[in-house]
Amino acid sequence: MSIKGPLGATPDTGAFELRSPARARRILVGSRLGLAGLIGVLLTGLVVCVAAAHTNSLLPESVRPVPSWMAGAFGGWDLRLNTGELITVLSLMFVSYVFAVRAADRLSPRAVLMTIAALNALVLLAPPLLSTDVFSYQAYARMWDIYNANPYLTGPHVIALDPLYPYIGAKWWDTPTAYGPLFTLLSAPLATVSIAASALAFKATAALASLITVALIWHACRLRGLDSVRGVALFGLNPLVVLYGVGGGHNDLLMLVLTTAGVYALLARRERTSGAMIALGAGIKLTGGLLLPFALASGVELGATKRRRAILTGAAVTAAAVGGAGVAAFGLGPLHLLGTLQKIQSEGDWHSIPGFISTRLGMGAIGTVAGIVLGAVFLVVLGWLLRRVWRGEMDWIDGAAWATLAMLVTASSLLPWYVAWLMPLVALCTDRRLWRAALWLTGIVLFITMLGYVPHGVSFLGI
Repeated sequence: MSIKGPLGATPDTGAFELRSPARARRILVGSRLGLAGLIGVLLTGLVVCVAAAHTNSLLPESVRPVPSWMAGAFGGWDLRLNTGELITVLSLMFVSYVFAVRAADRLSPRAVLMTIAALNALVLLAPPLLSTDVFSYQAYARMWDIYNANPYLTGPHVIALDPLYPYIGAKWWDTPTAYGPLFTLLSAPLATVSIAASALAFKATAALASLITVALIWHACRLRGLDSVRGVALFGLNPLVVLYGVGGGHNDLLMLVLTTAGVYALLARRERTSGAMIALGAGIKLTGGLLLPFALASGVELGATKRRRAILTGAAVTAAAVGGAGVAAFGLGPLHLLGTLQKIQSEGDWHSIPGFISTRLGMGAIGTVAGIVLGAVFLVVLGWLLRRVWRGEMDWIDGAAWATLAMLVTASSLLPWYVAWLMPLVALCTDRRLWRAALWLTGIVLFITMLGYVPHGVSFLGI
């Protein structure tokens, strides 16, 4: 790879690449916009984190007002944002993110990576943001480790006298765990620690997983011949990934670090490791398993059968080990996981298309029908994409990214941090349409989420 000097000269050959003044100005303007985007993302992220302890819209309902022992390092700063100010800050963060991603190829790699690290550090210092999931994680661990209750068979209501119980979202009191047995087992050491220490531990795990995912994307982009800086910017600067994913301590980031490691391993031709990593990701959340059929469908070149056999072997052995550990710990409880997920999806979430119809427009029957139709559409799209990948008509990572996008759009429950599932795949894709789709999806989901911050809702949307 040649290195070009400031005037476009290539030192190895002495040749010059002429650049028009207009193109040079566009490059300069782009780099300045990108730098402004980095600064904007960091400053708006700082405002959100500093204001979180005193801004109800940023806190789960069960921790309002936030106790001093959970308020984080910024709890003593009396900064609060009203609804209009919060929406303005989040909107500016999104616009800054778009600028930074679009101009990432003209930014210093060090500046982008340092901004990502700083954002994660800021969010780690804030209280748990926007979700009660970190409390549910510990609740399921306590149910199993302390109360001898099977978290796959019953909800946290069985520990109603536990000090943790009031912090769990009311929606989840009667819901068994929807997470894989690997995550439930990994959560067990946090069953006996304090509530604040547990919440911080889950957030720290999410932050570390996010940063490792950034590193994996960086190296995987190099193996693919793609721009590493732009790839890590798409994932690591995304407001939904950082504020909602890391800020809420969500295990989605732990799932992603494993599945992204699986993608990297396959690109590095370590097929058994790839299958094992994808299976481990599914052991955290079943969603991670969506990647496996695309990995198996990849490779029409000579030796594809051997490659697929190695991937399947790695996945099967790991899945058997995780499943065996799950049965040993929880009996046949994990077999109820699919039923729990189906129940959660059937109830819907107003951020999704069928959930919005059911819960916000008050048309439950239509919303249910829409959910069934969209589910069928997803299955058709999934089959079509797998067929194209198998026949060598589509890159397997592109196919997995389109399938993930289709799953998010057609899901009956779509929470803001779910968008993180898509970002590592898009960062490694070859289809530029996926980049535009990822940015649009981030903006739309953030916009819909911000509607929920409006007091008493917006009447014409029924919110």
